[in-house]
Amino acid sequence: MDEFSVSVLLFLIVIGFLAAFVDAVVGGGGLIAMPALLFTGMSPQTALGTNKLAGTMGSGTSMISFLRHGQINKRLVFTLFPLAFVGSVLGVIVVQRIPPDILEPIILILLVVVTIYTLANKNLGSLSTFQSITRKVWLVGALVAVVLGFYDGFLGPGTGSFLLFAFIFLGFNFVEAAGNAKVLNFASNIGGLLAFIWFDSIHYAYGLPMGAAMIAGAYVGANVAIKKGSAYVKMLFIIVTIALIAKNAWDYLM
Repeated sequence: MDEFSVSVLLFLIVIGFLAAFVDAVVGGGGLIAMPALLFTGMSPQTALGTNKLAGTMGSGTSMISFLRHGQINKRLVFTLFPLAFVGSVLGVIVVQRIPPDILEPIILILLVVVTIYTLANKNLGSLSTFQSITRKVWLVGALVAVVLGFYDGFLGPGTGSFLLFAFIFLGFNFVEAAGNAKVLNFASNIGGLLAFIWFDSIHYAYGLPMGAAMIAGAYVGANVAIKKGSAYVKMLFIIVTIALIAKNAWDYLM
């Protein structure tokens, strides 16, 4: 798709702001952005690449906001940063050869498990119980960074939510988990973006303005999350995860 439409651009700018706001808080912005990009008539690969361009701009903004407010464990996440980066590059390379729909049933099951676990544990993520970076924390973090980095490059939607849940599992509260997740999400976005640039799978005329809107949405979303606290983030996390389940179920069954 090479043609350009002002009305489509305005549509993507609005969608970009909304997607980045949600993504900055709990992830799942791709749930909003990807269907909108596909609606314009782009090929799946170009839609993924354009979303990665805009998403990188948004995730970088929210990461900086969480960093400024001290809601990120820098020692842990910046050690894991290159693993998420490499995983994402590999994911983009694979998606050029294999249809991403093979992952849909697996992702659907994982989303259901995450939602049930979160609802069943009422105090989950309310308080931070994280104490130090042990060998277990490093191994779990490394595995999460590589696997979810790969998934972000391969398919994308829901990556931020899975990363957030992983950091909650390691003992962080919802706000800290959101901040840590955003660093690894930025790493996977950068890796995926460079790979999509290599494969020439980006619509820059739409992606750059949409990315500018995502910067604004990410800034607002991150600051709202920090001010509102863990209870707000947990509520939005559950809502977005249920929406992801509904969308994945619809795509898989239909």
